[in-house]
Amino acid sequence: MRIISGTHKGRRITAPKKLPVRPTTDMAKEALFNILNNHVYFDEINVLDLFAGTGNIAYEFASRGATSVTAVDTDPGCVMFMTKTAKELALEITPVKSDVFKFLAKTHLRVDIVFADPPYTMPFDDFEKIHKLVFDQGLLKPDGLLIIEHSDKTDLSKLAHFKDHRKYGGSVFSFFSERSNT
Repeated sequence: MRIISGTHKGRRITAPKKLPVRPTTDMAKEALFNILNNHVYFDEINVLDLFAGTGNIAYEFASRGATSVTAVDTDPGCVMFMTKTAKELALEITPVKSDVFKFLAKTHLRVDIVFADPPYTMPFDDFEKIHKLVFDQGLLKPDGLLIIEHSDKTDLSKLAHFKDHRKYGGSVFSFFSERSNT
């Protein structure tokens, strides 16, 4: 994986092979950040990265200047790798080892972007649960975005606050916001 833009543009990061992850492809990540470039000033946002895995998305936000990035994953190896890499690169990332659903139910964070990249095989009810917790807990700031990455076999367009989705290969990014103009 590589960081596409920002202070660490072009930097390659090699994660241990034993981690239970499916990192977002560089092509899909680049497309996502091209979309976000039109909606946010990276140096003014706080980000919550759920099912963060290797930290691929967290590194990209932090490299582009995000004020803070909280990266949540349940796997201790992933959290150790993110902690080590964030420190080596001097990136403002706070890795958290936690079950994502428990974290969402208890956190008092308010962020500009929640990015979730759960396992593609996760039951639809759990996708709904992520969505429900983010909105019910009021985790998003007024112009905030929830972005869920999922398989092209999953359709999240019927969930409340759905705005758009973009497909890249077998991956889809679904965008949600309380604001109608986002």
